[in-house]
Amino acid sequence: MKAEIAPLEGNRVKLSVEVDEVEVEQAIDATFDRLTRELQVPGFRRGKVPRRVLEARLGRPRARQEALDSHIPEWYARAVTDKSVDVIADPQIEVTGGEEDGALLFDAVVEVRPRLHLEGYEALQVKVPSPEVSEDDVQAQVDRLRGNFAELAVVEREARTGDSVVVDMTATRDGKPLASLSYTDYSVELGSGNDLPGLDEHVPGAKAGDTVEFDTDLGGPVHLEVTVKQVQEKVLPEETDEWASEASEFSTSAELREDIRNRFAADKRSFAAAAFRDGTWRALVGLVTEEPPAALVDAETRRMAEALGRRLDAQGIPLQRYLNAIGSTVEQVVGELRAQAVPAVKADLALRAVADDLAIEPSEAEMDEFMDRLARQSGVPSDIFRLQVERAGQRLAVRSDLRKSKAFDWLVEHAEVTDEEGKPVDRALLTAESHAPEAGTEVDDEAGSSFSTGEAGGPASLELASGVLGEPQPASSTTEPASSTTEPAPSTTEPAGTAGTGGSSE
Repeated sequence: MKAEIAPLEGNRVKLSVEVDEVEVEQAIDATFDRLTRELQVPGFRRGKVPRRVLEARLGRPRARQEALDSHIPEWYARAVTDKSVDVIADPQIEVTGGEEDGALLFDAVVEVRPRLHLEGYEALQVKVPSPEVSEDDVQAQVDRLRGNFAELAVVEREARTGDSVVVDMTATRDGKPLASLSYTDYSVELGSGNDLPGLDEHVPGAKAGDTVEFDTDLGGPVHLEVTVKQVQEKVLPEETDEWASEASEFSTSAELREDIRNRFAADKRSFAAAAFRDGTWRALVGLVTEEPPAALVDAETRRMAEALGRRLDAQGIPLQRYLNAIGSTVEQVVGELRAQAVPAVKADLALRAVADDLAIEPSEAEMDEFMDRLARQSGVPSDIFRLQVERAGQRLAVRSDLRKSKAFDWLVEHAEVTDEEGKPVDRALLTAESHAPEAGTEVDDEAGSSFSTGEAGGPASLELASGVLGEPQPASSTTEPASSTTEPAPSTTEPAGTAGTGGSSE
């Protein structure tokens, strides 16, 4: 069999395939063998029908056509593999010669993965929350802890956010009293997010004896009249060794401060490191200005939907119950997944481009280490994992994920990172392994929850491994499954969507 490839407009190529007459005849023989086993002919037992009888009943043209119809997909797949065509969609096949006799000629027009030319990836600009712990950070945490032991003292000044006030409140709607919203001697801390809308905004500035009136919405318009009876401020205990031993497991204030500083530093570094990798991923996606092929976005959307379905099944949650809980519909969820799929595919294409540009190729030792890590994360013995990957023909797909992982690590290593004020950040603070705080004084990190970022390639390969170790995968006409992208998976350490999206792995 011979094959030639020619580029077409857009992301399409034409494979011109020639199958010699000998191979076509072998396909016809195989077709007759199959028909002999399948067809029931009067006067003959199944599987014992002579070929001449079948030829007489079917006619050779029909047998040839059946042979071509059943073998063209196989010949096309061989041509794709031989020419390393990175296909991302089903082909349009047209037979151009040999339908009746002789060698077979056919053309296959197919969409392929675009190869991007990226500019500016060599030093991506990334901003992260500062990983440094300031004395103000430590003092704020100490003050929060002191606040747990604060006493209230009556003051004659106006109320401020953070004060507690004692109020009488009456509520009316359309001039009629609302007993459920009327209180006497009600104590509330201003600015604490209390459940009485409007108090935090309107009561600060009022003194004892003042009455404040305002309108708010509580399932409809409500008029509130609030009389301030008392203003109380928090009086924090002094930061002494005696207080520290009472408030924590430490005997001195200095030891408490040091513990807070260390634990706060671990939290801030962990958060900044995650934000760094997430920011690198986002900056990379921002370099891709063209829209990705619809075929790739469709495949990634399907993969993400299937991954969501597997998670729901694993938790025993019916789809409709999930939709009811989030107040959404199937169409809305699919739309949201598709919106996430676009940057995921862009990241995939960009990482492939970086790997190509830098000539990144994993060594066999790196592949072995990567496969062992995937096996551990999958909870499967390494030898079984490797065997299943080989049997499913997924080694190139795993290699592709590792290749992109190495490309992402290169981007992280070469990115320029600053804090929100534009000051350079010590990269050592972003690469050191962070540890969860130990039991002790609670650290209230207002920076927020961490991003689900980190190693590129992890979730994609785990998704791929899930398929490999689950139901048998159908034979593919490409060298990598048509949907092996990653979902930025919250339980792993990779930014969303940085792994493969179908087609050839390289």
